[in-house]
Amino acid sequence: MVAQTPTETTANIIYPDSDGLPMSDNTKQFRWIVTIKENLELIYAQNPDVFVAGDLLWYPVEGNNTIRQAPDVMVAFGRPKGDRGSYRQWHEDGVVPQVVFEILSPGNRLGEMHRKLRFYEQYGVSEYYLYDPDRLDFTGWIGSEDRLESIEQPTDWISPLLGIRFKLEPDGLVIYRPDGQTFSSFIDLDLRRQEAEQRADTAEQQLERLATKLRELGIDPENL
Repeated sequence: MVAQTPTETTANIIYPDSDGLPMSDNTKQFRWIVTIKENLELIYAQNPDVFVAGDLLWYPVEGNNTIRQAPDVMVAFGRPKGDRGSYRQWHEDGVVPQVVFEILSPGNRLGEMHRKLRFYEQYGVSEYYLYDPDRLDFTGWIGSEDRLESIEQPTDWISPLLGIRFKLEPDGLVIYRPDGQTFSSFIDLDLRRQEAEQRADTAEQQLERLATKLRELGIDPENL
């Protein structure tokens, strides 16, 4: 009697958390990925239902672990924050990551990027942005019915979903947050924080000196 090999079921399919590929090929690409991901995290820090991730494997189809993609950055509205080994869409109420970013490196190939575009189109991404920091080339696509249509003038564009503005300057891409501040590295953000604290300390010191002078004149600043 020949033993029957049990058919693999959805329940025992393994969905690896890594595809074995590096997150980036160089420091410039890595810096852009981190800057975009972390600034988006800051924008939605107070919204518990916006999930932002970098280099996270997305499995759109339950039962097939070969259909997958790891966007450099992705944003999923309507999904809670929290750690994940991968983004398995059937565990996320079927929510497709609505916005994805890819940062090109010298190792990327045209065919590879075309496959990514078709993947994002097929599985329902609403906005897809691609930036080449070496060639200073920025392109984008936006969902229209069942297709991703190329944005005609992406060099000065506001994302409908994120509210951020992309502006391609002679020195490269500048991204503006909805409050008008630019996307910055965490070093720059921390320097801004330190400068703001120094200004606040200076203002407080000036007020204290003024209060001291008023007291010397017999005036109670608390009663002014």
